Amino acid sequence: MSGLDTLPSLSKVIAAHGLAAKKSLGQNFLLDLNLTEKIARQAGDLSGSDVLEVGPGPGGLTRGLLAQGARRVLAVEKDPRCLPALAEIAAAAEGRLEVVQGDALEIDAAARLTAPVRIVANLPYNVGTELLVRWLTPQSWPPFWESLTLMFQREVAERIVAQPGGKAYGRLALLSQWRTTPRIVMSLPPEAFTPPPKVHSAVVHFTRLDAPRFPADAKVLQRVVAAAFNQRRKMLRSSLKGVDPEIERHLANAGIAPTERAEQVSLEAFCALARSLASG
Repeated sequence: MSGLDTLPSLSKVIAAHGLAAKKSLGQNFLLDLNLTEKIARQAGDLSGSDVLEVGPGPGGLTRGLLAQGARRVLAVEKDPRCLPALAEIAAAAEGRLEVVQGDALEIDAAARLTAPVRIVANLPYNVGTELLVRWLTPQSWPPFWESLTLMFQREVAERIVAQPGGKAYGRLALLSQWRTTPRIVMSLPPEAFTPPPKVHSAVVHFTRLDAPRFPADAKVLQRVVAAAFNQRRKMLRSSLKGVDPEIERHLANAGIAPTERAEQVSLEAFCALARSLASG
């Protein structure tokens, strides 16, 4: 029996340390260790990888990652109330768990990790999308991580994997699918969490591509996509006129009709448009 097997149940940990979930921190705790291990398994073989976990809370997913053989887990937790509970897991983990208190938006986690790195997290709802965008838009590609296995509100997960033609399709789909292959691998009902959120949740696994799916300058592509979807009901010749005064010529170069709307345009076509704009 490993030290992890001797740890108390998560409900006992929460009671012992007074860890009522805080709405202000976007907290919803998963207490079913069978579920947290199942999420950890979605990340693949962890035995040769360092794992970054953001927002571990009382450590349910942390335990799952360690139980699945993660070489090392770096857990970044903003809430100081959770640190004693995580310290108990660290003591049982025989050097495989490092806990850092702080804001994941401000900490340079990459400097504390050794490749290969996987990111696995039940992200706090209030920072989940911002963290994802940061991980998808580093200064250079490929990034420090090989895969992401992240829990989001179901609506956000569906936006990540959306295809052209629907309301869910937008900036998040394009950023995700340009440099990774994202798949929804699990769905979780509200009652799986304490306290139950008002929405369903889903786990998305992102497999990193070594190079973007189609060539394009990252900054130009991001600027074009942001402008197009900020006014998604308008035709592209109107929504993108602030990007370049000759936008209709660039749309033609990319094979996009100027009367199209953003949600009708494929990732490949947006990349072609970005290339045309970059070439002048």
